[in-house]
Amino acid sequence: MKKYRIPALLLSLVLMLNLLALPAAALEEPELQCTHAILVDANYGEVLYAKKADEKAYPASITKVMTALLVLEAMDSGKLTREQQITAGPTALQDMSSEASTANLKPGDTLTVEQLLYCLLLPSANEAGNILAVAVDGSIEAFVEHMNARAAELGCKGTHFVNPHGLHDPDHYTTAYDISLYMTEALKHELFRTIIHTATYVLPATAHKGEQTFYNTNALISNFHYSGYVYDKCIGGKTGTTDEAGKCLVAAAESGDTLLISVILGSGVVDPNGAKRQGQFTESTKLLKWGFDNFRRVVISQGSDPVDKVAVTLSRQADEVMVKPEGEVVRTLPKDLDPSLIETTIHLNSDTVEAPVEEGQVLGTMTLSYEGTDYGSLDLVAVTSVERSELLYKKAQVAAFFQNFGVRVIAVIVLILVIAVLLKIFVFRKERRYGARVMSRGRRNYRGGRR
Repeated sequence: MKKYRIPALLLSLVLMLNLLALPAAALEEPELQCTHAILVDANYGEVLYAKKADEKAYPASITKVMTALLVLEAMDSGKLTREQQITAGPTALQDMSSEASTANLKPGDTLTVEQLLYCLLLPSANEAGNILAVAVDGSIEAFVEHMNARAAELGCKGTHFVNPHGLHDPDHYTTAYDISLYMTEALKHELFRTIIHTATYVLPATAHKGEQTFYNTNALISNFHYSGYVYDKCIGGKTGTTDEAGKCLVAAAESGDTLLISVILGSGVVDPNGAKRQGQFTESTKLLKWGFDNFRRVVISQGSDPVDKVAVTLSRQADEVMVKPEGEVVRTLPKDLDPSLIETTIHLNSDTVEAPVEEGQVLGTMTLSYEGTDYGSLDLVAVTSVERSELLYKKAQVAAFFQNFGVRVIAVIVLILVIAVLLKIFVFRKERRYGARVMSRGRRNYRGGRR
């Protein structure tokens, strides 16, 4: 492996074109008052910050993001429709505690799928989760199995659900990273985005309750429950609170073409400068602002200059071919990264290559890294073509043929046989000549009578 510094001229050009605005040695991370957290560039799945992000935590009502996702996917498949009427059955209030958040829905109430989604995500109605679960899969138990299967499909490795709403159960858990996965997937649905960005929603009267007005529990969107937290870049999110989970929030924020997802778990009431504040909101905003302030999407192009060479055999045209990087690496990186600190590591497929070599043929890779973190890799391709010498090629074939162990064994056997045959012929001829001479002398010495 060989290491090279990115050429200064190339980097200067990239900087002038605003393709590279990358971190200094030490990007100062935010100090968050929570047990678990993560910040993700949702468009590209890149983790920008993590605090115990893969460790088990309780999600509380953030669970409802997964519930909503399965409902939205059922709508995509045609199993449900937005305006489809759903009547709450006897399981609507299953596992409901006195502390459960609710939209005051009762068995027998009839709402559309869309209305139930608003109830699920804005006032965080637990009964709405139960009703929707039955609508999608026929029972709450089947829906929970569906939740776990879908989580596994999304790559969640630390998640296990036991209900569709998030009321505490020791066996109902997830991780900050896993939450970012199903939040990212849910954000692909326009209806989900619309609902979580809604500050106020009016639910028409039901069989058991008159018209109700609901307010988004996410204070980054609405000032109703808590004032002074609205964040203009936030497009929505989902809160969650239980004694075991603490104060939790998954939030999404956009600025330009950048979409960030923050997850704050296990927060509480924080006290910055003597002012009591809701930690799920303060820490989410702190983390999101830190992401926008310190990161940007970077296109790292290595240009077309050769960076190494590979020896070429079986050619009289050239005994080596130059290789250059092809393509670009695109990453979300800190804005103040010193470009001179980015290292490239060259990995050649082999020290030699047999002709013919085609221009553009991949002969290795070049990896970009910083402080032990790989940012990506580029193919190393041949700069020019190199023709094969047919004479050298045939000589190599012959040499290779006789280098084969089996061929060499057969050749030895054949040689032994040839020698044996030659020896036999030689001995046989010698014996014949000797016998002929003896017979000739015998005839000359014969003295017998003649008839």
